[in-house]
Amino acid sequence: MRSQATGSRAETATVNVAGLVQGIALVTFPAASTIFTAKSSYDLSSSQYGLMFVPQVITAVTTALLGAGLIRPGLASRLGERTVYLAGLVADLAAMLLLIVSWLAVHEHAAAYGLLLAATACLGAGFGLAVPALNTLAAAFHPQAVDRSVLVLNALLGLGTALAPVFVAIFVGLGFWTGLPILAAVLLVGLLLVSLRLPLRPQAQPGGGSQQPAGSPAAGPRIPAGLWLFGAFAVLYGFCETMNGNWSQLDITSLGVASSTAAVALTAFWAVVTAGRVLFAAIQRWLPSRATYHILPFLLAGAFLVIAVLPKHAPLASVGAFALAGLGCSALLPLTISIGQEKLAHYQVLVSGGVIACYQAGYGLAAFGVGPLVDAGIRLPVIFGCSAAVAAGLGLLSLAVARGRPSPQALHPRPSPPSPHPHASPPSAPKRPPGPPADTLAPDRGR
Repeated sequence: MRSQATGSRAETATVNVAGLVQGIALVTFPAASTIFTAKSSYDLSSSQYGLMFVPQVITAVTTALLGAGLIRPGLASRLGERTVYLAGLVADLAAMLLLIVSWLAVHEHAAAYGLLLAATACLGAGFGLAVPALNTLAAAFHPQAVDRSVLVLNALLGLGTALAPVFVAIFVGLGFWTGLPILAAVLLVGLLLVSLRLPLRPQAQPGGGSQQPAGSPAAGPRIPAGLWLFGAFAVLYGFCETMNGNWSQLDITSLGVASSTAAVALTAFWAVVTAGRVLFAAIQRWLPSRATYHILPFLLAGAFLVIAVLPKHAPLASVGAFALAGLGCSALLPLTISIGQEKLAHYQVLVSGGVIACYQAGYGLAAFGVGPLVDAGIRLPVIFGCSAAVAAGLGLLSLAVARGRPSPQALHPRPSPPSPHPHASPPSAPKRPPGPPADTLAPDRGR
């Protein structure tokens, strides 16, 4: 009998709400981009705004690699998913409090900017710690409905990213933009108080023991050669997503569109990213996931070209263009993890952590690489137009990433299959008839 893990309704609800709050916290800084660059507030240059995200990328990549065991033995394996998740919440709360304090020192430019850098560093640590732990807990609490539970969690996380710009627009309209970090801080405190009262540990049913998943630190992981290909795809994807997530509002306002409309465009981007993931998960029977994986990058390239030629004072066209970009981004990251975990079945933990770390590296390239270009006189529409070439390269790379693969059976990856011995090396592939290499065939997941 296989081990069956379950979680209470309170634990499931807490994990899902945590995903929603994490999404709000994650997009708080990009959603307030017009506040950071406004002359009457922080008065940051484009370079300073971009460099503000450097600490976030460093801490997010570091914690993701630590969690996957690619630097040292995995944090979750030593401390437990509950502890890692709680540490992520504390880091998120610290980020919101530092952001609020920075507003109190807004007229002291150096001090305010230093506080912003510290805040983004805490936010990156919170993302790298909390999000992988939440996905693991969501899957473990519902082992017979992994796709649905992980999809619900990620949909709520996406809903949070879409709500953040709306909240900023509302609070700015009230003349109180710090209402967003205050709201996020209150939600995080409430989550911490509730989470501390819950075990947040899957309860193993009779018939199974505690076993280490394949590719875990105890199994002596090494970096498989195929992981670099998935990492390269994640870097390019992270760049494309962040061009929209971090620079959309500044691009739209530079075209003479109101900042409130720019917030709506950012909301549309994140909302369609979330809706697209749900949509493509629902229509896999009619549109195979592998086809989706090849089509979406070229759709994203087209969206970049549309953004590059947006006319001035065209609010509806601006919102529509970024909504199209959201559709192009939607399923690419979860499918990259899903294909990677099926293709490199014995290294699933490494694939998940490595892809997230590379995604954050791509985030960093767009977040702080674009600012110096803008300050050098290159207009944002031109940079968006050049980003179409990156998206097209993403499409070409998708052909290599998914080469020889059937469509993954799930849009979101399932938990790693258990290893027979906790300290054993990854099992050798069984003998097969002549044909494709063993690691290019879909693993038997007992479904």
